[in-house]
Amino acid sequence: MTDLQDKKNCPSFQEISEYVKNPVFVQFCSEIRKIYQCIEKIEYSSCSWEKGWNIKFKKAGKTLCTIYPRECYFTVMIVAGAKEKASVEAILPECTPELSEIYHQTEEGNGQRWLMIDLEDKGSLYNDVLRLIKIRRNC
Repeated sequence: MTDLQDKKNCPSFQEISEYVKNPVFVQFCSEIRKIYQCIEKIEYSSCSWEKGWNIKFKKAGKTLCTIYPRECYFTVMIVAGAKEKASVEAILPECTPELSEIYHQTEEGNGQRWLMIDLEDKGSLYNDVLRLIKIRRNC
């Protein structure tokens, strides 16, 4: 079993996928790769809040999202900064109540909200996350 806390051993994408054990994880990463023509970068975070290996998708030097692997699901972190704020708040009424709640419960610091969104299936919340990433890319 892959130890995502072991800083000395960088897991492969396949090993992370086997750890997550959810086909939606692979679908999500594949969709981000295809839409934004970027590849993932597996990085180790020493942050005490979210320590361990994660996956970042970047385009033109900007992080689109960071994925934190979990057993049977994954968490997508999207930073909604000052540039994205108006666009994100404009679509919130059309989004799932779950995403709206995450947005409003996330404290703003330095003009940013670090949204942590758990995904287990390819439902409405999945589509909301894709919309947020699109906003992040276009701002």
